[in-house]
Amino acid sequence: MEKEGLDPRLRLVQQAEMKDKVVLIRVDHNVVKKGQIKDPYRIDASWWTLYAIAEKGGRPILMTHIGRPRDKKTGHIKCDDGQSVLPIVRYLERKLPVEIHVPRIPPDPEKGILHLDSSIEHAIKDLKQGKIGMIYLPNTRWFRGEEAKGPEREAFVEELASIADLYVNNAFGSWQAHASTYDIARRLPSYAGILLQKELQNLHRVLDPEKPFVAVIAGSKYDTKIGPLKSLYREVDHLILGGLMYNTFLSAKYGIRIAGVSEEDRQLAMELVQLDRREGKILELPYMIESDTLEGKILGQYRVVKVGEFNGKEELNHVLDIAPKSFEDQKVREALGSAKTILINAVMGLMPHFFEGSLALYQLVTSNTAAWKLFGGGDTLQELRNLCPGCYLAGLDDPRTYYFTGGGSVLAAIEQGSPYLLKPVQVLMEP
Repeated sequence: MEKEGLDPRLRLVQQAEMKDKVVLIRVDHNVVKKGQIKDPYRIDASWWTLYAIAEKGGRPILMTHIGRPRDKKTGHIKCDDGQSVLPIVRYLERKLPVEIHVPRIPPDPEKGILHLDSSIEHAIKDLKQGKIGMIYLPNTRWFRGEEAKGPEREAFVEELASIADLYVNNAFGSWQAHASTYDIARRLPSYAGILLQKELQNLHRVLDPEKPFVAVIAGSKYDTKIGPLKSLYREVDHLILGGLMYNTFLSAKYGIRIAGVSEEDRQLAMELVQLDRREGKILELPYMIESDTLEGKILGQYRVVKVGEFNGKEELNHVLDIAPKSFEDQKVREALGSAKTILINAVMGLMPHFFEGSLALYQLVTSNTAAWKLFGGGDTLQELRNLCPGCYLAGLDDPRTYYFTGGGSVLAAIEQGSPYLLKPVQVLMEP
């Protein structure tokens, strides 16, 4: 694989000597919802790294997080079957001719899994002897030490370090500095997996884009996107917003009330409104879908409303999608049609009922065959695959299309100005 575009300080899995050594691999297989795999792309994207390790004679132990089992208010961790790694293991066993062992460690009903127990020692012996092909640890966020601080975290890191000889980070989508993405890399010889390398190489197309550059960003929260939006605004020629982020921007700009938009977020959005009054980079999508209910698309309870036809005193119900005819607007079509780089981290409507805006967006973006098209985020890829399966499959083979496995990681790298400042990446370059 070409190493062009990578920081030369980054330690690569291709450089590691791992014959007959146990290799702890942090992957991002966070694809399970309610016990079902919604889109296996993140699993499939890890094949290259798994093959490289197998070719080098390494004995793999995989680990990933799934969902958010920890209650932020109480700190309790719920080890629910709906967030188990077992569906991932079954998928891997169908694709690979190997037996995969999953340690069954009884959790504390409130604190989650406190420790790796001694049963894993027998499994590691079988792994080294080739009796099993792989070990897959339980959901890392089931372990108390994964996101804890102090002794609990240190103990978990010690336990992880005791079961392996090397560590490989292949989880671009897991950019937070947790025990399994950061601390363990400081305890074992550590390397970047091939998927992580590919993600870093393609990020330069966002951070140093071919112009004109258009970004389409949507999300359910505004406050968490302020930093990335401000950084992105400086680089783009045009910015298109969707979801609650767009509702918040419109609420601040036109002085209207939209259900679901808090006063705090409206005030935060005023900075972007004032910036855009000077720069004029945000392309308004002129037609939106207003709904009286969040319960679905119920006849007679939704309608098309036009941006700008507000009187300053208006209050809208839930704005749940962009009307498809917004993407027939001349300014929008010209911007996306003439772009040389397009970043799409966006589901425009409340799924599954309000999907027309996302469908129209994806169809318009993929019709630009000359641009670099960079799709980011699990939700974006899932809906692209569901709504435009032909476009999704074509993108897999298109050298000018790339699917990032982590939209949040892309935005974090944009905010910091470099992916090498993300702590799980930075630690792979430390001496």
